[in-house]
Amino acid sequence: MKKFTIGFLLIAVCSSAFSQKEPDDIALATNEFQISYYEALKQKGIENNDRAIQSLQKCVSLEPNNAAVYNELGRNYLKLKKYKEAYDSFEKAFQIDPKNRWYLHGMYDVAYQTQDFNQAIILVTKLVAFEPNYKEDLTSLYMYTQQYDKALVLINEMNDDLGKSEKRDNYKKQIMQDARFQGSEKDDLLKLIAKNPKDESNYIALIYLYSNSNQEEKALEVAKKLEIAIPNSDWAQVSLFKFHLNNNDGPKAVKSMHQILDSDKIDNKIKHRVLNEFLIFAKNNPGYDADLMKAVSYFNSDKEVAVAKEVGKFFQSKSEWNQAKSYYEMDLKNNPNDLESALLLFEMYVKLEQFEALAKKSEEMTELFPSQPDLYYYAGLANNQLKKFAKAKDYLESGMDYVIENKALEINFNIQLGEAYNGLGDQKKKELYFKKAEQLLKK
Repeated sequence: MKKFTIGFLLIAVCSSAFSQKEPDDIALATNEFQISYYEALKQKGIENNDRAIQSLQKCVSLEPNNAAVYNELGRNYLKLKKYKEAYDSFEKAFQIDPKNRWYLHGMYDVAYQTQDFNQAIILVTKLVAFEPNYKEDLTSLYMYTQQYDKALVLINEMNDDLGKSEKRDNYKKQIMQDARFQGSEKDDLLKLIAKNPKDESNYIALIYLYSNSNQEEKALEVAKKLEIAIPNSDWAQVSLFKFHLNNNDGPKAVKSMHQILDSDKIDNKIKHRVLNEFLIFAKNNPGYDADLMKAVSYFNSDKEVAVAKEVGKFFQSKSEWNQAKSYYEMDLKNNPNDLESALLLFEMYVKLEQFEALAKKSEEMTELFPSQPDLYYYAGLANNQLKKFAKAKDYLESGMDYVIENKALEINFNIQLGEAYNGLGDQKKKELYFKKAEQLLKK
């Protein structure tokens, strides 16, 4: 028996000397202990955590100072969301073996899952001594608890040691929205730019800071410096674009805009803002229709915002039907199943009295949406205007069956059916449908 225990201790010492592994292996002092422990592992493997805990408690009675057993208890309690028991078990394991970070990590898991972020900070601070990568976790915890000063120190430290990351950059942008941190950060960035004028990221961060604090002139100064230092910088164009618009310099604004929209470095929020600003400019300065159309085309693959449709709505609100029609057609070409765009487009066809186009497109759409009454209505209206009364009647009668609790649409169907029968020379049915429409209007 002693020989077996000594052998294990030698293995444990050698193992910890080379690497610190997660403690799945434990000292097996007796056959009874061995049987109970492996039964616990088996039960945990089939997610029978209650049974696993029973076996582990037997192990504790046999070896009350075996840290690995307490660690296994902690894991099983955590699976059952018995957080206090889990934490106490991991803590006991760490008290027995304070050199093993996995026990400390177990306590951290409990604190994080219970959203006890202040306790999690205490634990991760200790984990950093074992593994510096835990600084990423610590930074996130400081952000959750709004300890921005401590988070900023860590972010800058890791940026220096490891290089920048998107996550840390986003955290930094969030922190920089707080005026308390902007002054010192601006000074630091100015120093970094002077030290390394070819590092684009420092200019970008400073432009953000000035823009967010409504210091547009200073943001522009930084953009101009960036353009001189890095002539091909896409980011320099963001502030220069705004400058050109303010100076009413359309050609230069267009050039900057296309560079921005074509860039894979600039995020979509900024691109949307640039497009919106150019949209207003183009509306007030005729002659930029083609440039605007090209600008909108950059967003054809945008899955979050139907940009062409929104631009169409903008022009529709200004009663510029031709412009609105062009953008609805663009959107429908990219999204042929977009019913809203189709109906908006049909409104424009009616406004522009383009009934051939309306008939063709509405008839096509009834194939895609066979139970959508609005499409049949537009098909009927268009064919009436084209004096194809029999065709109009067929579409209107088919579509009427799908009109449910829509008084306005039902009135329009009856009016168009009256027009169709009038064109077919059936005065009796003409009067019937016009009378139905009149009765609905009075309700």
